Amino acid sequence: MVTTCMHKVSADISLECRISGQPGQPLLLFLHGFPEGAFIWDELLEQFGSHYRCVAPNLRGYGRSSQPQGISDYRAKHLVEDLAALIALESTDKRAACVIAHDWGGAVAWGLSNRYPDLVQRLLILNSPHPGAFLRELQQNPVQQAASQYMHFLRRPDAPQLLAENRWQRMLGFFQNPDGGMPAWMTAELQQQYRDHWELGVHGACMFYAASPLVPPHPDSSGDELQDIRGLSLPEEMLHIPVPVRILWGDSDLALQPALLQGLEQWMPNLRIERLAGTGHWVVHEQPEAVRHALKNFLEEK
Repeated sequence: MVTTCMHKVSADISLECRISGQPGQPLLLFLHGFPEGAFIWDELLEQFGSHYRCVAPNLRGYGRSSQPQGISDYRAKHLVEDLAALIALESTDKRAACVIAHDWGGAVAWGLSNRYPDLVQRLLILNSPHPGAFLRELQQNPVQQAASQYMHFLRRPDAPQLLAENRWQRMLGFFQNPDGGMPAWMTAELQQQYRDHWELGVHGACMFYAASPLVPPHPDSSGDELQDIRGLSLPEEMLHIPVPVRILWGDSDLALQPALLQGLEQWMPNLRIERLAGTGHWVVHEQPEAVRHALKNFLEEK
């Protein structure tokens, strides 16, 4: 059974969590992306709760979790500290048996696994680019630059208001097929679940984009933005992931190009990648059985 609780992870931040399993069991930590919420993991929480303590937080800025207002409140270091504190609260041995993360949840999970590898026994990534690869592609790959242009809209101060118009029509548009129709898995009931979630506030969700230095050059700019991203570098020590990593990647993701998978071995010594043919960005919704199977196998590895 999946229940809900609030965890106070710092003086000012509380995270609303969906949980299953008994305290003291090995911890599985599930991290959602944009514009999703903790509820996307419910089926996996039900399936793995008999042997694991499963915790899926709404990240700061989402749902009933704390929604601070400032851009600086969404810097990567703060998001990572939220999760480190959550692991300390939920795990008896002060580590997660596995962190399972999609999209922005993956971005935070990369940082957590780099900064606090002792807190993460395994990392399962679903369509979330490693920061080193993402920076490289934003700097050098015109196809990825074009695919990431939507980020400029989400960084606008008026983005939350515009997203809410016409019963969240723009937000639902992120899930549409290339032909403009809704995928079969996005039922009317699921659409309403998303709307109810967004009604709690999306300012914080947009702040993830506003706070990130990884933004594509704008084709209409004078060139200053292009120079900024080309001049950006990330310290090598921030890119190394010493824990075992498995990546499950939908190869038809319109926002994240397959080139993001190239060269990852330089940053992680224990890596395996599984590509899902014909699968888009929303791996948890599109391929729930593949996600379950990948997690089960990963947990069984010695």
